[in-house]
Amino acid sequence: MAGTKIAFGTDGWRARIAEDYTYDSVRRCAAGFAEYLRGSAGEGAPVVIGYDQRFASEHFAAAAAEVMAAHGFRVRLTDGATPTPVISYAVIAEQAAGAINITASHNPPEANGFKVRDQRGGAIPPDELKRIEAAIPPDARQVERMPLEQALASGRVERFDPAPAYLKQIAGLVELDPIRRSSLTVLVDCMWGNGAGWFPRLLGGHSLRLIEMHNSRNPIFPEMLRPEPIPPNVDPALHAVRSSGADVLLITDGDADRVGLGDEQGHFIDQLRAFGLLAFYMLEIRGERGPIVKTLSTTSMLDKLGKAYGVPVHETGVGFKYVAPKMVEVDAMIGGEESGGYAFRGHVPERDGILAGLYVLDMLVRTGKKPSQLVEDLFARVGAHYYDRIDTPLPAEKRQAMEARVRRAQPTSIAGYPVTGVNSSDGYKYLLGDHGWMLIRFSGTEPIVRVYCETTDRDRVRPILLDGLALLGLNEA
Repeated sequence: MAGTKIAFGTDGWRARIAEDYTYDSVRRCAAGFAEYLRGSAGEGAPVVIGYDQRFASEHFAAAAAEVMAAHGFRVRLTDGATPTPVISYAVIAEQAAGAINITASHNPPEANGFKVRDQRGGAIPPDELKRIEAAIPPDARQVERMPLEQALASGRVERFDPAPAYLKQIAGLVELDPIRRSSLTVLVDCMWGNGAGWFPRLLGGHSLRLIEMHNSRNPIFPEMLRPEPIPPNVDPALHAVRSSGADVLLITDGDADRVGLGDEQGHFIDQLRAFGLLAFYMLEIRGERGPIVKTLSTTSMLDKLGKAYGVPVHETGVGFKYVAPKMVEVDAMIGGEESGGYAFRGHVPERDGILAGLYVLDMLVRTGKKPSQLVEDLFARVGAHYYDRIDTPLPAEKRQAMEARVRRAQPTSIAGYPVTGVNSSDGYKYLLGDHGWMLIRFSGTEPIVRVYCETTDRDRVRPILLDGLALLGLNEA
């Protein structure tokens, strides 16, 4: 009996556990990836496999390992739940042909996922993902597998600790001692995910006061809708900033490849401002120069910083399957997206919420300023920018009609601003001149349509979003 059709989205494949996401479907995905790697990797090439803290992730990872071992690969299976950036760096450290990561990242608790990484530890480009997808067998009965105990006994699968290599890499990118010896109080919300324990491991034992919350395994993710580092999921942590007297809040998502920020007053620093701050830090505080890569759903502050500092800015479609190849192509200084994922030169071309959080702490230590003051410094350079988005559930049977409706729409103004251009390369981005932009985009990983906006006028945020909903034929969310 043929299994469910598996389609890779923005960052691999995700589905509802026990409905479409089953052991059989994971084995089929692994078989497709094995077939894909055969074209570039030799017999016995190593492949890294890791997983997150979601329900049964370690067992799904074992199922993938059995398949890769049966196809002749030497599997390096992480010895515990491991952050996505650590898995990505392990590809480099182990000189592996690629990686499989069992994680649904920031998705709701009922989901799990199957991510793949290339030999650089980065996301695989869209055309290559299609090749993997095409190689997935329709029936799990066609998939070869070697029982895990047999694979472990034969050495075809070996458990390993990827932490030492990653910790050494991080120590070469960030001066950790000044952070460790600072007087900062840092609150870390681990969102019940893979980021738990990593900041204490990197920064503990000195004068820095570090507090973790939501730092155990709980696959239902209490106190949040999903482990995504945006409101309202971060509201308990923002409240805790005020009660703990923390100087800054760092929030890592379920697999720790994304980071969210809160200031010393317990106010959320949105993802666009966070990206602007990190680019400003690289350019102004560290004195680095190099291209910036951003997705079309993130901030125009980067374009202004690029102009001010004389560095090129490249815009891609949404997802690191676009960002990572472009970063490699242009040797980018920094790359990122609206979801809170940022990557840096000298590391893997992959989001790293741990490294991004350390860079934020380094910025605080080097400047001696509070997060809110650094946002004001950024605005002093590029002007104030305001952002928000609305996510609306979209049943699969309605998607085609709604996409057609937006495609036919040709608004000449949005919230009173003239539309100066439309970018339809990945969704529908309506340019509003110097006033900002509005984007309508249908998710590649979830049954959701999103309306985003960024504008220089705080009072226009809501009207812009409502006009986007109106183009979709939706009422206010």
